[in-house]
Amino acid sequence: MQPLDTLYLESTSNPYLEHFSTLIDLAVMELPGQLNYFEPSYDSERLFKSVGALVYVIDSQDEYMNAITNLAMIMEYAYKVNPAINVEVLIHKVDGLSEDFKADAQREIMQRTGEELLELGLDGVQVSFYLTSIFDHSIYEAFSRIIQKLIPEISYLENMLDNLIQHSKIDKAFLFDINSKIYVSTDSNPVDIQTYEVCAEFVDVTIDLFDLYKTAGARNNSKAIKNKETTPELKNVAQLGNDLIIYLRQMIRGLALVAVIRPNGTDMESCLTVADYNVDIFKKGLEQIWKSSRVTPQEESINS
Repeated sequence: MQPLDTLYLESTSNPYLEHFSTLIDLAVMELPGQLNYFEPSYDSERLFKSVGALVYVIDSQDEYMNAITNLAMIMEYAYKVNPAINVEVLIHKVDGLSEDFKADAQREIMQRTGEELLELGLDGVQVSFYLTSIFDHSIYEAFSRIIQKLIPEISYLENMLDNLIQHSKIDKAFLFDINSKIYVSTDSNPVDIQTYEVCAEFVDVTIDLFDLYKTAGARNNSKAIKNKETTPELKNVAQLGNDLIIYLRQMIRGLALVAVIRPNGTDMESCLTVADYNVDIFKKGLEQIWKSSRVTPQEESINS
């Protein structure tokens, strides 16, 4: 869905549940803002006990003082029934604000939230804040960080990616969920938003134009990639004008490795030969992590 198409979406009036499967199985539940979680008819205790993260959206272009008070009340109850819950706040619609106003809004919301929590005796509670918009990749970046907190094997994945980039002339590597463009892991180097955007767009281009990239002997239905059916391995390579190489390779469970390779004078074929060999090893390691995953069959949930 294009960002402008969201203008025609109706407001959420009833709870909506959607499943999300990659290295772990998640259930994302969207709840309407006007829902009263403390009504006797609503089983709030069961809801908050079952979630791994509470995602609370604040409209940065609207009056948000009441929203902050409501957030504090929800957090007070949620922490009583589930002290391990992660609280994530999206300061949304920042595309309409200047850089100075963005910083001011974030500072004020963080300060007001801290004051509300202090009054409720929750001064030690950790809350993460993200500036987001549907008109850029900030919303994907935020949810990527939220999802990573729910993956028990995240440290192993980061170490594996660090080892991969160290031996493959790779500047940056992401492990993307193909359908959502959320990256479930990356190496320990800082994430540059422009690099992330290039890699995310490369995933889109590869999926949308899959028929143009696959070999003549593998002309099957490209929709099978999104449906996770058995298909030839998805792979795509492109060289940018600055000689950087974007490398995409399908992994397991709807995941794809996307890496930025810096040749540094080495010819492209040699770089890709080394990358292919090391990515094969990485994929085998990923399969082992999945087989020995500590995640139980019971799904974790995100409540937003």
